[in-house]
This record gives sequence, C-alpha cells and structure tokens, in this order.
Amino acid sequence: MDEDKPRILMLTGKTTGPNEVADTLAQYYRVDVVERVDQALQALRQEMYDAVFADVGDFLPLERELVGERSNMVLNTIGEGVCVIDADGRCAFTNTRLRSFNPEVFEKVRQISLQARSIFESNRYGHSDPAQVRCKKFTMQHEDRYFELMCSPVLDRDRRVRQVVTIVWDATSGRRLQQKIDAIDASGRELARLDTDAIMKLQPGQRLQLLRDKIIKYSKDLMHFDHFAIRLLDKRTNKLEVVIAEGLPPEALEIDLYAQPEGNGISGYVAATGRSYICHDTEKDPRYVLGLTHCKSSLTVPLMLYEKVLGVYNIESQKVGAFNEDDRQFAEIFGRYVAMALNMLDLLVVERYTTTGQMADNVVQEMAQPLNDIVTEAQTLIEEYIGDDNMRGRLNKIVDHVEGIRQSVRNVASGPKTVLGQDEMEKGPVEQVLAGRHVLVVDDELNIRRTITDVIKRYGATVTTCKDGYEAVNMIDQERFDLVISDIKMPYRNGYEVFAAARRRQGEVPVILMTGFGYDPHHSIVRASQEGLNAVLFKPFKVEQFLDDVFKAFDIERPAAGDAGAAGDRTEPSGTSTAGGSDGDDGAGSSGASGS
Repeated sequence: MDEDKPRILMLTGKTTGPNEVADTLAQYYRVDVVERVDQALQALRQEMYDAVFADVGDFLPLERELVGERSNMVLNTIGEGVCVIDADGRCAFTNTRLRSFNPEVFEKVRQISLQARSIFESNRYGHSDPAQVRCKKFTMQHEDRYFELMCSPVLDRDRRVRQVVTIVWDATSGRRLQQKIDAIDASGRELARLDTDAIMKLQPGQRLQLLRDKIIKYSKDLMHFDHFAIRLLDKRTNKLEVVIAEGLPPEALEIDLYAQPEGNGISGYVAATGRSYICHDTEKDPRYVLGLTHCKSSLTVPLMLYEKVLGVYNIESQKVGAFNEDDRQFAEIFGRYVAMALNMLDLLVVERYTTTGQMADNVVQEMAQPLNDIVTEAQTLIEEYIGDDNMRGRLNKIVDHVEGIRQSVRNVASGPKTVLGQDEMEKGPVEQVLAGRHVLVVDDELNIRRTITDVIKRYGATVTTCKDGYEAVNMIDQERFDLVISDIKMPYRNGYEVFAAARRRQGEVPVILMTGFGYDPHHSIVRASQEGLNAVLFKPFKVEQFLDDVFKAFDIERPAAGDAGAAGDRTEPSGTSTAGGSDGDDGAGSSGASGS
C-alpha cells in the first residue's frame, strides 16, 4: 500500500525536470513536488518526510533556511529566555520566552549582559584558552521573583567579545524551596539544640514541655501544619504512644495503634516499614483510621534516627490532596530533627539514671576488696575467740554490717525505692484533716507503697494500694477516689494510662505521678500535663515535698508540724485495703524493677 512507502519531498530545479524524476521516484516512494524554496519550507513545517530531493544549487539555500528554522523553533520552545546582546547594548535576538517577561526584567537582563561583556573583555587577555572566559552566572531579583542568568561571550578571530548570549530562567520556585529547606534546617537545629546548663536545671517534665512547645511552634509557623500528632514507639509493646498532639479530637488519640503494616492505620504502616505515606483522599484509602473531624487527606512520616524508627509524625487536613511530594520531603527533614531532639532528652534522663547506677557499681567494685578484708579478718578472729560468745557476737555484727553496706550500695544502684525524711517525721498522730478522703496509691515497689500509705494515713485518709497499672485501672472502675498517686513506669499499664482512666471515670479527680530519676519512657508527664496533671514527684523525694503536693491537690492548708498530736509511740493506722495482695507480705506487689 502507498501509505507504507517512505515519503519524499521533491524541490524541482533548473536541471531536474519534475515529470521524469518524479515518475521514477514514485515507483518506490510517495512523492510531494514543490517548485520554490519557501514552498518546501512550508511543507516541512506541516509534514514529516523521510528525505528531501533537490538540485545542488537549491539544496544549500534550503539547508540554511532549515537550520535557521529549526534553531528558531528550538529557541522559542525551550522554557528559558534567550537573548543576544551586541557590544553597543542593542538586542540582536530574543526568543518567545524572554519576550513574555516583564519589560523591567528584560532591561535588567540587558544591563547584566553588558556587565558580563566588560568582565569577559577584561579577563580574556589573561587566558590563552578562550574557554576560560566562556560563561558566567548571575542572579537577580525583581519584586518577589528570582532569576538566574548564564552569560556566554561570542568571540571573533581576534578574541574580542562581539556579542553576549544570555540564558535567563525564573528560579523563584527553586529559591523558595531552598529558603524553606534552610528555614527547616535552622529550626531543626534550634529544636535539637539543648543548652545543657539550662536544660539540666529543669525537671524532666519541664524539659519535655519545652520541647513540645518548640515542636508545635515550628510545625505551625514554618510547616503550616495545624492538625498533627506525634506518636513514639514503645519497643517493649510495639505500641505507638501519643506524646504530642495539636488540633486533633480526643477520640482520635485514644485509638490504640501498633507498629504493624496492616490493621493499624497509616501510622502503624509507616512505623513498621519506615516509609512515608501520603493519603490524598481519606474516603478512598482503606488504611486511614479515625483522625481529624472531616479529615480529607493526611501525611505521615517516620521519625528516623540512625535508620531506626522512633515513632511517626502524622499531619491531617480537611482538604482533599492537601499534601504533595515537597510537603513529604519537608516533613521528613523536620521529623529527623524531632527524633533527634526527643532522643537527646531521653539520653539526658538515661544518663542521669544510669550514671547513678554506674557510680554505685564503681563504689561496689572499689569497696569490694577492703570489705572482703574486713570479713576475712573478722572470721579469723571469730575462730580465735571460740568460747567467748560476747566477742564472737560482736565480730559477727561486724560481718553483718559489711553485708549491710554492700546491700545499701546495691539498693542505690538499683534505683530509688524509698521516700526521704520519713524517719525524721514526728511519730505521733496529727490533725485528721484528710478523714473521709479515699486515696489510691499505685507503685510496683512495696517499700514505696508502704511509706506513702503510712504518711497519708497519719492525716486520717483511707488508702487503697495497687502493685501495677492493670490493677489500678480496674480499681478505678470499681471505686471512687479523692486522689490518685501513681508511679509512671509499671507493668501492664503506665502512669499516663492510670491518669487517663482516673479522669475518664472520675472527672477532675486530682492525680500525682511519680518517677525515678525523671525516667518517663512513655512521656506520661507531658501527655498528662496537657490534660491537667496536678504534680510530678521525682524519686527519691522528701516527705515534706510529698505532703505539700498532696495538700495542694486537696486544696487544703497543711497543718503545722506537731498540731493536735502528742508525741509518743506510733499507733498502727487502720483502714488500708490492698489490691492484688497484702502489703504485709514482703513479696506482694514488688516487681523488682529499678528506677521506676
């Protein structure tokens, strides 16, 4: 078929008759015949040909026209503006793109091109290779737009600059992108910059609150994210715990999510895979779970540190398709700084926690040999004083004291398990100002439960104790309390979960949380502080400090020391009930966890 034959454009000339040659070519090709060069150019603009057939005399002019035509087409098609400026500053050529710019922009381009020509002229004598003066890059700004220019000299045979060819492109989007990246980097460094001296003066809860305020500020002011949540991964349970939230309803934050690719929403998928996720339309995405009211799209990025996922940063919008790839990249950069800052706070806590333990271990090691020497010497003397029961008894007490020293240091190494200043308290009863008040005490350390119970009961309160968070939550569902005092790090439920259960079931019941060395792996302090936490106690705390917080929680003036109480033998208080076992049993309610 003729449609399958190659197509040829034939330009007839003086020596080539149109009929004879055309007839011959038509046996093998589809032939279009024109008589003039301008007709040939018009045909080439409109159609595609496999070859052009012409006389030599016509071919060269046609080729020149074709080259110029193609050059103009290329220059007018590319996205950058192109101009050629003569030595006297006149414009010899401008393409379509450059002509679309504001006239003031073109004038600035012309001035910069002349400036470039002067630079090329002054530099050309210092270079034997003309390529050394081939191009120079410039930037300029017009109103709120940014432009970049690349100027190249056109040299004659004497290496004089005859013209300057300038390529111009609008770099506004790229410049703004870079400015935002720089701003994110600067804010991220500020986020992660923790003044050690200032931070160490703050309590752990204050440190976390400071970090929370910074994250919310930069998320809103810089990233323009108004609805978001940060969940941290609990490696023990694989659960994603909400630590910071802004603009999201409470019911969305109460959903339990785990780092699993399926069945745990987008956040679970991102935490499990370490890959960011843009949900363009929540109604069409099966992974999306409850979040912002009327949410239409979301962006979730992992909080990465050393290629490990610490948690997720989830942002939501009430607009469909509100997030693009730029938002994803910005959020990922910002998320890395968030992860770094959170990790630094954890390191400060862990350092405080482990330094005490390491110091105690070092003391044990340093004291091991001297203590062993004392025990060896005492046991030798015991053998020598056979028959002298009095002396042997005294020597045995020395051995017992040495073991007591060892155990005391071990106790320090294993974390705070007591309340300071209890021994100095007056032993007699005091004014029963808390009579009729019911207090729940939750801690996995038996000694802490006993001490707090004894202190509170001296003021007439009834105390119920629980040895873990699970028992506490169940107890809150069954009984009404006037005050809840809970440790933060416990088996089965953490301090925030106890706090949340108390507020959910009993409204504005006051809650005091306790933690050893500021250790707060679930960031319970920050989360509870946002919702009305009354106080935080950092073990080992003093009885006086503890009582101040208790009476503040009840909004009752604390009685002065010795009021209405006669000194004397201590009376064993009554009215204590214990969940999960009796605190009279040394093994009840104690998990042996350190630094809770």
